[in-house]
Amino acid sequence: MRDSDDAPVEIVFVEPLTVRISTAVKLTGISRSRIYELIESGDLDTVKVGRSTLIPFKSLKALTGG
Repeated sequence: MRDSDDAPVEIVFVEPLTVRISTAVKLTGISRSRIYELIESGDLDTVKVGRSTLIPFKSLKALTGG
């Protein structure tokens, strides 16, 4: 992929620091209820920000072996 100056374009993927539970379900294919079980058992870390429950992305990667 090149821009108008014919110089290469660098594509950078930035991992999120945290994801909402609904996003964790979509990313992993694990059911919402199973995500909550993993949180309760301590297999998934969470961070509370106000009323939102967030899952650190690194915790999801560790769970799935990524």
